[in-house]
Amino acid sequence: MSKDAWVPQRGDIIWIDFNPQKGREMRDMHPMLVLSPKNFNLKTGIVIGLPMTTAEYNATNPFAVELQDQKERKSYILAHQPKSFDWRQRNAKLHPMKKIPEDVLKSACELLNQIISLVE
Repeated sequence: MSKDAWVPQRGDIIWIDFNPQKGREMRDMHPMLVLSPKNFNLKTGIVIGLPMTTAEYNATNPFAVELQDQKERKSYILAHQPKSFDWRQRNAKLHPMKKIPEDVLKSACELLNQIISLVE
């Protein structure tokens, strides 16, 4: 698949540039869990997702979903920091982990829903 043909899809883990940032927002290149569907991402050029980090202090964060990757290193999906980015302009690319397990995606979406109450 050529670089131009790739489009992020729901459940993908992508690398994306979070700069510029302000205050306590994440900055620089970080993984992000894609929540928006592929068709939306393709048509709009925008991706909606949740940032991911390996910062250990998130182990006690009630808004973080823990994810164990293949290298036995814990990552945390930050459900309290949803973001939208122009994925093409920010040079997004697929992370080596590629996809998140369906149960972890569901947990992250449920936690996000508790925060913003889209579905009651």
